[in-house]
Amino acid sequence: MDQCNYDACAIAAPASEITQLEAYLSSASITATKHCSGMYYTIDVAGSGSTATACSTVGVKYKGQLTNGTVFDQATTAVTFSLSNLIEAWKKGIPMIKPGGKIKLYCPPTLGYGSQVIRDNVTGNTVIPANSILIFEVELTNVY
Repeated sequence: MDQCNYDACAIAAPASEITQLEAYLSSASITATKHCSGMYYTIDVAGSGSTATACSTVGVKYKGQLTNGTVFDQATTAVTFSLSNLIEAWKKGIPMIKPGGKIKLYCPPTLGYGSQVIRDNVTGNTVIPANSILIFEVELTNVY
């Protein structure tokens, strides 16, 4: 499949994960918009300029955390990624904003790392447990 012809709705989370995510959002009193994939999101700032596509290289600042508030990764200065190499939730969410935009993504496991356990490269400790709901705050700084 041509990765530039990306269908944001083609890969979706199963109903059980969506139900689990909705229970979290409800318990945390979070109001968010449901994407066709089962991910939820809030756009804090729309941004302006170029729209990213699945083949874009993007500059982002971000924070990733678990539902218990544990931050597992963040970049406070812009880092550059090829969108095609990122998790499904980012491929779906980042094109919804433009440079200067900020979005919060609430990702069911299927759109994140699924059943993979993500470990720290140095300590070997678990950073993201298997089947975790992930929350990302992303600021799009540039589309290249």
